[in-house]
Amino acid sequence: METTTQTHVIWPDVELIRNDFPILRQSVNGNPLVYLDNGATTQKPVQVIRSMQEYYTGYNSNVHRGVHTLSQKATSAYEAARQQVAAFIGAQQHEVVFTKGTTDAINLVAAGFRREYLKAGDEVIISTMEHHSNIVPWQLACEERNAKLKVIPITDHGELDMEAFESMLNPRVKIVSVAWISNTLGTINPVKDIIALAHAQGIPVLLDAAQAAPHLPLKVHDLGVDFLALSAHKVYGPTGIGILYGKESWLNKLPPYQGGGDMIKHVTFAKTTYNEPPLKFEAGTPAICEAIGFGAALAYVSQLGLHKIQAYEHQLTTYAIEQLKTIPGLRLIGEAKNRAGAISFLVGDTHPSDVGVLLDQQGIAVRTGHHCTQPLMERFNIPGTVRASLAVYNTTGEIDKLVEGVRKAVALLG
Repeated sequence: METTTQTHVIWPDVELIRNDFPILRQSVNGNPLVYLDNGATTQKPVQVIRSMQEYYTGYNSNVHRGVHTLSQKATSAYEAARQQVAAFIGAQQHEVVFTKGTTDAINLVAAGFRREYLKAGDEVIISTMEHHSNIVPWQLACEERNAKLKVIPITDHGELDMEAFESMLNPRVKIVSVAWISNTLGTINPVKDIIALAHAQGIPVLLDAAQAAPHLPLKVHDLGVDFLALSAHKVYGPTGIGILYGKESWLNKLPPYQGGGDMIKHVTFAKTTYNEPPLKFEAGTPAICEAIGFGAALAYVSQLGLHKIQAYEHQLTTYAIEQLKTIPGLRLIGEAKNRAGAISFLVGDTHPSDVGVLLDQQGIAVRTGHHCTQPLMERFNIPGTVRASLAVYNTTGEIDKLVEGVRKAVALLG
């Protein structure tokens, strides 16, 4: 176990936590792996891996409607995972719709609004810092219905212009859809204020919580949000699974996203009667194993404690920013006062991809490019950034290696 020094703030259990993640024990290009690409996907603890292996080796079967033992066991585990998600976000079990991930969840809502609630002249509000998955679905909806997509501007520090947002609210706005935390800037947006302002004018709000779920305590009824989307793989779970939370009233009103098995009560060639939410939105055989792994991941995070995770990652982020600023010519892209552990930067005139390649040669994994936020890059007039994104298993020692690695990369690039 590492010891605390004046410059190293270490969570006492960090080495025990790291032991739960087998992938972290490997070397890359002859160096111990330093994994700082958690904004793209997090690594998986043995508890998640084991739960998925147990499903396939012990009770692999399709869920719902099966009367045999394996099917009943699989159904029980699958719905237990839904209940785990519901408890994690403070929702009712029937308000949790399993999806392929955040992108799929946002598309589900956008498709429903396109069919039922958008008409010519209506407006949808997003922000400048949105991921493409919270831009393109709304563009498609607006283009089809001849509605207008409006964008909340941001400041040079990477914070939402809340005065501008408030001035954009009017009876034509049918929904506000924004990220809780920017995957590029790390900005934590004032979502409670956004929701309150929108609700004051009867406008529903969707939160993209993909980046928030692993870092912040999250309770939907405390927020009062109408919809919330997140992905398992951002919060130590498997890929290919996520959820849409929707208020019961909204899930009852929205039309089905897809047709098929499980989302129906009764089918004739003349008419189909749909199932109740959440099954109404879950056509076909679901990602059963992934859902079970998702539940195990949330149980793992809950056991660690999100308040404790948040405090540790705040210290780690503060340390990382302080140390990166010691590198000559380095500039941070986004310096919001309230932020999480996604840190984007450039150094002088070096291209971010070149820096990323040289860091990889030292065993340091970061993300380079536009991070699926091209309009945000245009706002700052840059081609992309180097992004280091932190997780609960990262340490200040790894931050030191990142800073040393960037210094070496810049020296090599001249």
